[in-house]
Amino acid sequence: MIGLGISQSISMLGIMQLGMVQFAEIIDYMASVERILEYTQLEKERPQLTAAGKFSVLFILFSVIIPLQDERPSASWPSKGAITFRNLVLRYVENQAPVLRGLNLEIFPSEKIGIVGRTGAGKSSLVAALFRLAPIEGEILIDGVDTKTLILKDLREKLSIIPQEPVLFPASMRFNLDPFNEFNDEKLWNVLEEVELKNEIPDLDFMVIDGGSNFSLGQRQLICLARAILRNKKILILDEATANVDPKTDQLIQKTIRRKFGHCTVLTIAHRLHTIMDSDRVLVMDSGNVVEFDHPYILLQNYTGYFSRMLMRAGPEVAHHMRNIAQEAYESRFITTHL
Repeated sequence: MIGLGISQSISMLGIMQLGMVQFAEIIDYMASVERILEYTQLEKERPQLTAAGKFSVLFILFSVIIPLQDERPSASWPSKGAITFRNLVLRYVENQAPVLRGLNLEIFPSEKIGIVGRTGAGKSSLVAALFRLAPIEGEILIDGVDTKTLILKDLREKLSIIPQEPVLFPASMRFNLDPFNEFNDEKLWNVLEEVELKNEIPDLDFMVIDGGSNFSLGQRQLICLARAILRNKKILILDEATANVDPKTDQLIQKTIRRKFGHCTVLTIAHRLHTIMDSDRVLVMDSGNVVEFDHPYILLQNYTGYFSRMLMRAGPEVAHHMRNIAQEAYESRFITTHL
């Protein structure tokens, strides 16, 4: 009886292990259901009424006052790409401490801005504020237009972003590059050639598997870059776009951005400091505040500053190399131009 009990107990171990695995999967699936139910309870963004639609509603309901806040920008807006933050405050949860705390700064047209800071400093929240992904207090002016007065669709389609995690659709390459069918095939092939992917794509009807799993991570990021080049907007945001790619792809992305977006305002949230050492200015953030904002070469003159300390963590040899890059960029822009 003892031997029988032991043998049966051993066989039960496998069944118990399988049961625990299935129980963990059920918990995981239920967490997904919980998230979906939570999304259904989120506050919806305001409906987007055109000017004609608003007039019609007013005409029908002439006895009802409907606030008309959303405006339509001109087709050429933004023509310069100047961005001004005035007393910007952002909080994701009402009645909790803000993530961005009264930001005041001005970004000039066609300026290349590097944004650095520790995790939780508010770098990505700055992007969320630009796209109005969360309620904000204060003002964000793009070419003098307050973004809070604009319809969300009009605002977001005027900005280009290359995120850290590339977003691809389970559809054709043509749809991934041009989902609104605005460009001809020649332009699509041209942008693929710009990012050195033309020889990797057999045709524009080539299907992208869900999440782009039939491409490497670097190739997925290059497809997102090609999409941004095709849209050719005046403001480009790079949210640690090269954090997870190999150095060769990183170099290609940086080179292409400098060549194709020289006339644009570029905001780069940096994971690797060398990607922003030749920027026009570097914005250093900490706990939702601006602690330093100037050309990297000038910031590095303060050896006890935030930016200098961040650079020294990379090691003395790397820090020396980065300082040389910053100095060359500073002299090329200011001293050579002055002479």
